[in-house]
Parts: sequence; structure tokens; C-alpha cells
Amino acid sequence: MRVIGLMSGTSVDGIDAALVEIRGEETDLQVILLSGETFAYPQKLRSRILAVCAGKEIAMEELATLDNAIALQFAQAAQKIQENHPEAELIGSHGQTVYHQPPSHGQLGYSLQLGRGDLIARLTNIKTVSDFRVADIALGGEGAPLVPKIDACLLAHPTKTRAIQNIGGIGNVAYIPPTQISNWSHKVCGWDTGPGNALLDLAIARLTNGTQTYDHQGQWAAQGTPDRKMVNQWLQQDFFQALPPKSTGRELFSADYLARCWQDMEQANLKDSDRLATLAELTIASIIDSYRRFFPQMPDEVLLCGGGSKKLYLRQRLQAELTSTSIMTTDEVGIDSNFKEAIAFAVLAYWRINSITGNLPQVTGASKPTLLGNISDK
Repeated sequence: MRVIGLMSGTSVDGIDAALVEIRGEETDLQVILLSGETFAYPQKLRSRILAVCAGKEIAMEELATLDNAIALQFAQAAQKIQENHPEAELIGSHGQTVYHQPPSHGQLGYSLQLGRGDLIARLTNIKTVSDFRVADIALGGEGAPLVPKIDACLLAHPTKTRAIQNIGGIGNVAYIPPTQISNWSHKVCGWDTGPGNALLDLAIARLTNGTQTYDHQGQWAAQGTPDRKMVNQWLQQDFFQALPPKSTGRELFSADYLARCWQDMEQANLKDSDRLATLAELTIASIIDSYRRFFPQMPDEVLLCGGGSKKLYLRQRLQAELTSTSIMTTDEVGIDSNFKEAIAFAVLAYWRINSITGNLPQVTGASKPTLLGNISDK
């Protein structure tokens, strides 16, 4: 089946669109990427999204308008990615997360993705699956991360333990034991590791008065020296100390969070490159710390994906900490790291219409496996 996956992550860089051919079901799942492209949001729309993510108060009328505007952009991405290809039969649209609240103290969590599937289905004339997180959350889960089951089906190795580390705005990991181990699929685990690029991107915008939005290849951070004592202090904060299942987002790792980090760095008289190196070190240290505390054993391989996988500095720092582990990208094992998340939501849509559950309760904390996503007929 030809399926389009659509995804815009916490970095709000734009809409990743992947047109794929899917065969099989779970452990026999096969995905072929036919076309992949990222479509940037119009700058005004991106600014509105980032403002809402940062907690800006918004009237219901404006929220409705924003919901429709995002759906229109997603629909246009779906139409463009099909050009010069046979028409897709299904769309899986993650939408744009603007609010994510993990469950706490017995209260259900909440997660809001804008870009309504009904409108995408009508504009594209293609059946669309959306709102993937709500069913897991209704069962007491975090609603995130949702990709580990797909990682297990596509990237498990017979003899090697793998960690699939996404470094987007937020970092998340899937731990996949070798398939030769008895009941290996029940031992897959995963969680959000902490900030990926979110704080770094905010810092770059602050240092350049908005003229830059990210640190290319991590080159600026690579010129600095991280304050590891400060990073170790930051790692004592509640999120990092919490046991999985756990998830997070821009609600925590926000401009306000950066401001508190900035104050610490100003008191230490860190220069600009040192500040970036220290924030980068928080990303790396939070990943490594969670591996050491929560993995059954350290992985043989770490496969990187997401925007951070392109930052040479982050990859070098990971390798320096994990000397006995091979650090690669998912590209090197056949999954395009640029479009891996979009591919995942194509698979989740495919699973939904084939009545295959999409969540892993040991990852999200949900009380049972469940079908993910709401179906909007064309």
C-alpha cells in the first residue's frame, strides 16, 4: 500500500512528508521510501505556532484559524509529495504538537496536535488517520514516544543490541534487544531523554537576535568548552531523575527554562561558545545518563536520526562518551534519518486501518496495547 506520512516536530522546522510503499504487518514489516521532502512553514505561521507552544494566550477563534491553517499546509505537503508518483491510498498525519502534558499524580495526561485530519482528507481526497496520541493517553499512557514499536519492527538486529536515538527539538530513544533473545519484543523500552535541539536553537536565536535559528553542524558549540559541573547540577532536576515511562516537550524545555540556564551561565562568566557547548552537553549528558541508569545493558550500536544527527559535534560527543558503542545514523541501516518520523506515522496509519495496535505499554505506560489514530474518510 502507498501511504503518505506527515510530521512536524517540536523544532517546528517544517512538515516532513514521506511517500512510502508498505508491505507486511509487524515483524515482517517492509517500508520503501518513494519520495521524501521537507516543506517549510510560511514564516508568519511558524511564528504563530512557536508563540502558542511558548504559552501565548489564544482565543478560541484564533485557535480554530490556526488549526485550519496548519491542516492546509499539511494537505499541500501531501499533494506535492505525490507529484510524479502514483496516488497514495492513505495519509498518516501527526499534525503539529502545540501542547503536551504528561500524566501526573493519577491524573490523565493531555496532548494537542493541530492540523485536523478531516480537513486534510477533504482537501486531498485521501483517507487520513490523525490524532495518534489520544487513545494511549486515555489508557493512562504518556502518548509518547510512539515510534519504538516501529523501530523494533524495522531496525531490530539478530545479534546486536541497538538504541535508536532521535534528536529533534526533544530527544527520545528506543532500546531494542537482539531478536535471538527469547521474547525480545517484550523487552523493547523507550522514553524521552530530554532536550534535543530545543534549547540550542533558542540560544542561537538569542545570540544572533533572530538572524540564525540553529547551529550548523554544531560548529559554534564545538568552539567552546562545556561547564560539566553546571550540567551535572542541571541533571538533578525532576525530569531527568524521574523513572520511565516519561515524556516531555517545549512546555518544560522552553524559553523560560533557557532563561534559568542563561542566568547560571552568566554568573559563571561563560563566553558565547562556552554557553552553546554547555547546552549541547546537557543534550548529550541527558542521553548518556538515561542509558546508564535505565538500559538493561549498554547498546552495541546507537543509530541517530532527527536534525541533531546531522550535527557532527553532537555525534562526536556521544562517541567520546560511548567508546565501546558504534555511533551511526539510521541512513546506514536503510532508513532515511531525515524522514524517519514521517515514515513512522505512515506505518501507524497503515496499522490503524489494518487493526494492528501501535503503542507499547512498557514504553508509554498505557494499561494495554491499543489502536492509535482517528480515521477521516475522504
